Amino acid sequence: MQKVIKDMFLIVSGSLIFALGINYFAIPNNLSEGGIIGISIVTYYLFEWSPGLVNFVINAILLLVGYRFFDHRVMIYTIVAIIFSSGFLHFTSGVGSEINEDTLLAALFAGGTVGLGLGMIFRTGGTSGGTAIIVRILSRYLGWSMGKGMLVIDILVIAGSAFVIGQEKAMYTLIAVYIGAKVIDVVVEGANERTSVLIISKHPDRVLEAVTQNMARGITILEGRGGYTNRNKEVLYLVINKQEIVKFRKIIEEIDEDAYVTVHTVQEILRKGYKGAK
Repeated sequence: MQKVIKDMFLIVSGSLIFALGINYFAIPNNLSEGGIIGISIVTYYLFEWSPGLVNFVINAILLLVGYRFFDHRVMIYTIVAIIFSSGFLHFTSGVGSEINEDTLLAALFAGGTVGLGLGMIFRTGGTSGGTAIIVRILSRYLGWSMGKGMLVIDILVIAGSAFVIGQEKAMYTLIAVYIGAKVIDVVVEGANERTSVLIISKHPDRVLEAVTQNMARGITILEGRGGYTNRNKEVLYLVINKQEIVKFRKIIEEIDEDAYVTVHTVQEILRKGYKGAK
């Protein structure tokens, strides 16, 4: 129950921030967006229809078509997100003003606030409806990945909006959408991006001891064999924060300047207690 309350708080707060990003930064500066909200903004420019009402109507239709592609929990969260985001879009209409002669600044703030709002919604496991529903359908029948589907839909909507807001504003909109996507990643995945490291050293025991003592990190020892020398070697594996790379590099340089080290970005860690490590 406590998790549900927390999730609802994130969805409602995220919906408000999302709506403010659209009404305070995007619309007053004649920018658009990708996906269904982009269509809603374009209809506002053409017919002065409320983006909130248009967003709600389109999403309601898509939900009726694509509800079976979501499980029960995601469906409930998505409905809540659509209701609150559409409501906030409608009732916060007209709150912003144009940022004179600095459309780039408006695009950066629009992308940042919209990305923050959507990221909070996505972090709960819900969706904002719209594009997510279309992408699920395309994935089911055409075999498209989620990323490919989102990208194609966003490009089509922004390209279409160029005929209404002009090519220059459409290009600024692309910047806003890109910034928004990056902010969503940070909010959903967390600011402390994890990095995996593989080390092949002549002194694995010293590296193991130094990392364990100085960084408070556990290390996995893997058995390896050189393809050229055919000699058995110990390969060390650990996961650290991005911020710890400099410290880790200094440790390796002090012990073995000739060590072979590879660094990879980690998409996700499933071990429940790992995030508490610093």
